[in-house]
Amino acid sequence: MPDRDRDEEGRARNARPRDALGRPLPRGAEGEDRAPEGVVRAPAVALAEAQRLLDAGRPFHAHEVLEDAWKSAPEQERELWRGLAQLAVGLTHAARGNARGATTLLERGAGSIAAYAGAPPHGIDVAGLVGWAKDLAAAPGAGADPAAAAPRLRG
Repeated sequence: MPDRDRDEEGRARNARPRDALGRPLPRGAEGEDRAPEGVVRAPAVALAEAQRLLDAGRPFHAHEVLEDAWKSAPEQERELWRGLAQLAVGLTHAARGNARGATTLLERGAGSIAAYAGAPPHGIDVAGLVGWAKDLAAAPGAGADPAAAAPRLRG
């Protein structure tokens, strides 16, 4: 069995190209540009980049940006960023036709961000996102076109 792909620090990383929904493609295939991992962005930059990717129908890639924000966020905001990443993964599952996975992640993400609705940081439309997630979880087929189904992260 060949060695696993690893980054400069020795962590396992899958270097296979991926499609717009993050599915691995055969080695040597033409894939989508991936968001670089481990980038610390200011919250406004992370939200703008994630929104751009969502609007382009690339929720898996938006999830990677939001996951970086989650990992670098101050402790009191980590659950918010984790929830946003889960919403992007939920939309990814909906676009891939995985209704069960979509529902699970959308409900989990909505639950993670709901506590921030009273005083949402960074202009994030928490109430709108919770409503969007519940609607899509109830009818995940509506996420078949992820660009059309993309939520607005900020109000």
